[in-house]
Amino acid sequence: MTKTLNYEEMSDTDIEARKKFMYEKMSPRRRKFVDRMGYENWDPFAAPFDPIDIRQDKTGYTSADLSMLFIRESGKHGNQEYIDQVNEFNVMMVMNFEKVRPIYDFCLWYAEHCKKHGLVP
Repeated sequence: MTKTLNYEEMSDTDIEARKKFMYEKMSPRRRKFVDRMGYENWDPFAAPFDPIDIRQDKTGYTSADLSMLFIRESGKHGNQEYIDQVNEFNVMMVMNFEKVRPIYDFCLWYAEHCKKHGLVP
């Protein structure tokens, strides 16, 4: 069985030597990809992302958990298209909350705006 390397324990010189070795063994097409992003920005040792279905938000729930909680607690479970949109939004939120923050902020503002005018959003 191959021993797993821990790159945190390696010296910068060793890491750079391995990176250069990997780059030189790449196909020209793959090198072109690395060159576009910049060799110095390329991290061949980066840990992979967790699969979407096990990523959690700040409260510790997965996107599927949040969808089920929302649907159960809101009682809005009749329309499959509505549920699909909730699921899609939750995946985006769990993956990158900053991407959905403007939508969240707008929804809060709009609810207050409607209340000021005596309307239900």
